[in-house]
Amino acid sequence: MEQLNEKIALVTGVSREKGIGAAICRELASSNYHIFFTYWTGYDKKMPWTMDLEEPKLLEEELKENGVKVSKMELDLTQNDAPQKLFKTVYQTIGYPDILINNAAYSTNNDFLSLTVEELDQHYMVNIRATTMLSCAFAEGFNKKSGGRIINITSGQFQGPMPGELAYATTKGAVDALTVTLSAELASLGITVNAINPGPTDTGWMTEEIKSKLKPMFPFGRVGEPKDVARTIKFLVSDEAEWITGQVIHSEGGFKR
Repeated sequence: MEQLNEKIALVTGVSREKGIGAAICRELASSNYHIFFTYWTGYDKKMPWTMDLEEPKLLEEELKENGVKVSKMELDLTQNDAPQKLFKTVYQTIGYPDILINNAAYSTNNDFLSLTVEELDQHYMVNIRATTMLSCAFAEGFNKKSGGRIINITSGQFQGPMPGELAYATTKGAVDALTVTLSAELASLGITVNAINPGPTDTGWMTEEIKSKLKPMFPFGRVGEPKDVARTIKFLVSDEAEWITGQVIHSEGGFKR
């Protein structure tokens, strides 16, 4: 475990304590990774699950109890200069990150009749443009010989259709393509690039009705929880996973559509 003590993980999209981003931060902090996370309250407050403005601060305090360095930044990832602002702040605060986890996402329901240019653009700006440009900025500044990790969160678009989520499925599907090509480009820098599809995960948005409909589709008899994907990520960022790259891993408990 000592070899992990000075590694820094940058995690985007960590606004809510019940979210996947928070679970990732907890899992890595408990394994002695230093943590820097971003959040954007403007998005979460508009969503049905909403959030408390104190949640990022409370999470930061919780993570520090592990004895690691923790810092955070509220940042709109759709801004052109967001990658430069972010990496400058991370470096000045706790050092250059070894790990980038692109967890931030934009998601609203729409189909071919209701989709607007504005909504499609918002999905693109967060889900694919920000993910791509953050990954490029991370790799450009990475000056270590090995051990770099980029993990993208996808949603299994090629496992089956997602009616009613046209913009989300389209842009998240692009993340899979990005992962495969970028992994080939960055291997010479000692950086692996992988994506994880966590399947349906209860981050506070699932009603009891939704859970009852989904449970029969899981062989284990329960829906996914944030800690499930967080544990998978903990393995992928470890030294033991240095030979895994360019993969889209479906860590969804055998979910059958």
